[in-house]
Amino acid sequence: MIQVGIFTGYFPYTLEETAKKIRALGFNTVQLDLGFTDMDLSYDGLTPDKCKQIRDTFRKHDLPICSISGYTNFIHPEAEQQKSNMAMLKKTIECAKYLGTPYVISETGTLNPENEWMPHPDNKTEEGYAKCRDAIAEIVACAGDNGATFLLETYVNNVIGSIEETQRLFTDIDHPALGLLMDPTNYFETHNIGNMDGELNRIFDSLSHHVKIGHAKDVKMINEDKGVQISDDAGTEERHALKGVGQIELPPPGLGELNYDLYIERLGADHPNIPLIIEHLPEDDVPRAKDFIDGKLIANGY
Repeated sequence: MIQVGIFTGYFPYTLEETAKKIRALGFNTVQLDLGFTDMDLSYDGLTPDKCKQIRDTFRKHDLPICSISGYTNFIHPEAEQQKSNMAMLKKTIECAKYLGTPYVISETGTLNPENEWMPHPDNKTEEGYAKCRDAIAEIVACAGDNGATFLLETYVNNVIGSIEETQRLFTDIDHPALGLLMDPTNYFETHNIGNMDGELNRIFDSLSHHVKIGHAKDVKMINEDKGVQISDDAGTEERHALKGVGQIELPPPGLGELNYDLYIERLGADHPNIPLIIEHLPEDDVPRAKDFIDGKLIANGY
């Protein structure tokens, strides 16, 4: 049966308190964000001993860590920032074995110097693709050397933002230390959201064999371009507060237009025991979102 989890970053507390709160809500796995109010988990602060403490705390509360957030713009157009971002991602990958899971996840980044959620014309050039591909090859090599697996998360405003671009990357980097994070909402734009079921089926037909972990948020189209939409109540990190870009909103699960019955049907058929991680919501909406996902899993037999 599909396992329901949540990002730890929606609970900005101490390590112990975070684990207690998540377990009390009935979850049985988590995607780990490297941030607790009582721990320094910066580049210099991330140590094997701290990782083991985090791993053991979540295990003690019956919350095995299924994946680790390594999100960063590893193709940042400013060279020093890119170097720093790559270093932190590699450090996270090196520490994965101490955290109890091989899977470290990031989107593929943008060449937009102003905002990591916005597209940029250079993202869709051969030069932009080559920069992204070469960075991912370096990340995957690091993962392979450390017994980890780097999970690519496709997002429409990044260099790798479509089914075809994702397929191309997996062809160019054919390596067992590269996998895919499945979040179908990240593939929708104004031109394809009207073909919800067709696009969902195309995503799974093309990419399902690469998938290791699933995400659960929602997607819908609005009438006006609102730019980058950030809430102030969804945790401490901006990526956890993202509500949408342009005319595409990314609300919590159950509050948009995603065909969740079809998503669960396709995900469960190919990956019957996969962790499905809830995101894009404030802490006080977590019980409703979990009830929604649990209901869809029950209705579809997973």
